[in-house]
Amino acid sequence: MIDFFIPACYTDIKLFPVLIGMVRTLDHELYKIGSGDRMKRPVINIGLMGVGTVGTGVARVLLTEGDLLTSRTGIRFNLKTVVDLDWGRERELKFGEVKTSTNVEDIVNDPEIDIVVETIGGYEPAFTYISQALAARKHVITANKALVATKGRELFSRAKANGVNILFEASVGGGIPVIKGLREGLVANKILGLYGIVNGTSNYILTRMHQENLEFAEALREAQIKGFAEADPSLDISGVDAAHKLAILAALASGGLVDFHSIPVEGISAVTSFDINYAKSFGYVIKLLAVCRFAQNQVDLRVHPTLVPENHLLAAVNNELNAVFITGDLVGNTMFYGPGAGQNPTASAVVSDIIDLARDLLLKNGEFFSSLTINPEKILSLLPLGEISNRYYLRLYTRDQPGIFAQIAGVLGENNISISSVVQLEAHGEKEFVPIVLLTHEARENYFNNALKEIGKFDFIRPDILRLRLF
Repeated sequence: MIDFFIPACYTDIKLFPVLIGMVRTLDHELYKIGSGDRMKRPVINIGLMGVGTVGTGVARVLLTEGDLLTSRTGIRFNLKTVVDLDWGRERELKFGEVKTSTNVEDIVNDPEIDIVVETIGGYEPAFTYISQALAARKHVITANKALVATKGRELFSRAKANGVNILFEASVGGGIPVIKGLREGLVANKILGLYGIVNGTSNYILTRMHQENLEFAEALREAQIKGFAEADPSLDISGVDAAHKLAILAALASGGLVDFHSIPVEGISAVTSFDINYAKSFGYVIKLLAVCRFAQNQVDLRVHPTLVPENHLLAAVNNELNAVFITGDLVGNTMFYGPGAGQNPTASAVVSDIIDLARDLLLKNGEFFSSLTINPEKILSLLPLGEISNRYYLRLYTRDQPGIFAQIAGVLGENNISISSVVQLEAHGEKEFVPIVLLTHEARENYFNNALKEIGKFDFIRPDILRLRLF
């Protein structure tokens, strides 16, 4: 409200409400002039590379929700140029006055474009295009988890050398703000542990096996029919996709980088409905878990199917949803939960990065802090898998002969592994293989591997031995 001096001769009580109304009207009009008509909103120009599923979602938000973004940030976001190799196919989204091109140089060489968004996916040409944008001193946003996990050192180094930033919120957890949570919300914490269900395909398959007693192949087919699994689901069911995301989370939690190819990875294809049901009988749910634990100057990183206690928060994360359970020294336990993929959730994460970069661009003296989260020169040392201790689930099929279990237990005992629970089913016919399922107390991984090698030499045991770890 603007202050006005009103002479005493005009302060008749009957005229006072009229005067107040006039003042309020004038004040409102002056505010409109000052904040809207005379003060131009800062404009951030954006170039988008790739308009597949994710790119289309990002473009839709920028083109249809501009007023909302401006009202919340005070910034106008202008999608200036979109590059894609195929403009012949029909698209549900109309780009209007936005420049469309097949040449990435229309983005890279445009001095007016402030932020480049890469939603192409894969290694090439995405890596080359991002590198060109960074060399042109443009800030970059990517949803490309494989690229960040395997080429992070090169990308972060190039961004740092050119005084620009690269953000990647959409690379892990879809619409879940877990990267922003680690980078900002938990910035005062030393991260003690991090456990993630970060692949929706695998989680959907295991959920359906658990809920409907389906076998792996049946659950996979259902996931493909419903669009939760690709035609070639190998990266998902093998655990590689989860490992990409784990490498990124570990980098954020520690401030350094890890050699992605050194992360031990196991997939879910060997898990059967039999294992699901026996885990359930022991009070566990099987999940594909990405594990990050810090031990002195080393980090324990791995991806594998894991028996999670049924009363743990992660056990209730079902279907295609994702979750990351984080323990910080100050905050204690916290969990980020939500949709891990899809056009709209991923677009939400990309636009969040656009907002962050826009604010960095508008800071005085061009200062920004986001890219300083990860030091590309700091390389994390991985704790060798053999030195890690776990409890184990062991499932094997044996001939129905006397003394077999005693021999198995003997091998485990010789390798310092003690049994906590065991179930041995009866045979249904002569010489038929019968299952033995057991849980162990905590033991060193290398001891357990030695025991498995010895057990595998017995001619009364089928080769399809399954070892799972307990949470």
